[in-house]
Amino acid sequence: MVPVAFVKPPQTSTITATYMRFSLTPKLGIDLGTTYTLVFVPGKGVVLREPSVVAVSEQENKILAVGDEAKEMVGRTPDDIVAYRPMKDGVIADYRVTEAMLRYYMRKATSWWSFFRPDVMISVPAGVTSAERRAVIEAAVKAGARTAQVVKEPILAAIGAGIPIHEARGHMIVDIGGGTTDVAVISLGGIVASTSVKCAGNRIDEAITAHIKKTFNLAIGDKTAEDIKIQIGSAIPLEEELTMTVKGRDYLTGLPRSVELSTNEVVKAIGRELREIVKAIRDVLQDTPPELAADIIDNGIIMSGGSSQLRNLPELVFRRTGVKATLADDALYSVAKGTGIALQHLDVYKKAILSKR
Repeated sequence: MVPVAFVKPPQTSTITATYMRFSLTPKLGIDLGTTYTLVFVPGKGVVLREPSVVAVSEQENKILAVGDEAKEMVGRTPDDIVAYRPMKDGVIADYRVTEAMLRYYMRKATSWWSFFRPDVMISVPAGVTSAERRAVIEAAVKAGARTAQVVKEPILAAIGAGIPIHEARGHMIVDIGGGTTDVAVISLGGIVASTSVKCAGNRIDEAITAHIKKTFNLAIGDKTAEDIKIQIGSAIPLEEELTMTVKGRDYLTGLPRSVELSTNEVVKAIGRELREIVKAIRDVLQDTPPELAADIIDNGIIMSGGSSQLRNLPELVFRRTGVKATLADDALYSVAKGTGIALQHLDVYKKAILSKR
């Protein structure tokens, strides 16, 4: 009798290889913001939060720094080096630089297992056009993603804030970032009414800069304006005001000078921008069907995003709309957390993610 050699079926190794590839393929959720970019890795949480800033050498046409290192250079560079944000109002303003920035963040987040190209989910504003949506996908794939899909920020913010979006009940989410404010009413996993306005954290910073120029003849930088907003800013006047020493350059003499700034002056400076944000919320409430409007009165308005953390902003929204507003837990990370949860439970959130509305 001739012994028969045991031959392992070829498809087994193919199946094993395929399984290994899918199990080892890293998954990344990216909150690609105008001001900051956050990267979420399922099972690990937010592993990276850095400014969406890139420093470019115009002379050599080369990228010198990305993120924290590049932000340190803003306002401090010689003429041949420019530090700027490649994202404007939540969408790509400079395609090449955005691609380089995404590549840097993806490599930094995936570390040693970057041998496998990651599957990426990226947030985009609710008002994004199909061309802007395609630009984000192409930039991510060219930056090294195996697959890339984009999902609207209100959906991701709602998932990250723990809102049960699949219920037949209305939930309102207001996501205020650096470039855009996205307002949406969500029911049965889809957006029923929404709007996106290009008025958010950056516009508030610009309003503070303009007020200090007009009132004190003092020039300040973007970072100083942001510090003022965070340290003493408020959406409504305070009885016990906070104060801050603001340093800058005098427009008349050209010399360095400092002034004292109080909270209620900041409230006055940013009033117009806050009215625009509140108007967006009111517009969506007016477009909401009556049954869902009743649900929103019961559930309240959930606020997320970095700029929603402005002191007393939920109170201002309540005063102007009559609907209770609350800040989401980890409001800064809501969208990033939403990408991670959606990546882990793609089957559950498939309808919400694929919705084009």
